[in-house]
Amino acid sequence: MAAAAAAAAPSSRKVFEVFVSRVPWTLASKEIKEYFGQFGPVKKCLLPFDKEKGFHKGFCWVAFSTEEGLQNVLQKEVHLVEGTKLQVQRNRKLFQGQRANRITESAH
Repeated sequence: MAAAAAAAAPSSRKVFEVFVSRVPWTLASKEIKEYFGQFGPVKKCLLPFDKEKGFHKGFCWVAFSTEEGLQNVLQKEVHLVEGTKLQVQRNRKLFQGQRANRITESAH
């Protein structure tokens, strides 16, 4: 079984991400992961924080471990969380790089 996981490692470089906007300020990364986890395994959630205001910025990126998770979330038309309709769209740009790494480190 370990050999199969090792063989799958090169393909794990593919990124299955969505960009989510209109995130209510009451939601934290944990709740976002829980919600999107119903569609497939969530690899990570990046929720940028505004240090001046003391709240997150109202948008995030959610990365799924599988393409199936990504497809499942995109097939659902309405994503309603805490009475707020989230706007979910496929992420066209990778959120990798120095700036994203700094945000990710401070978000933990």
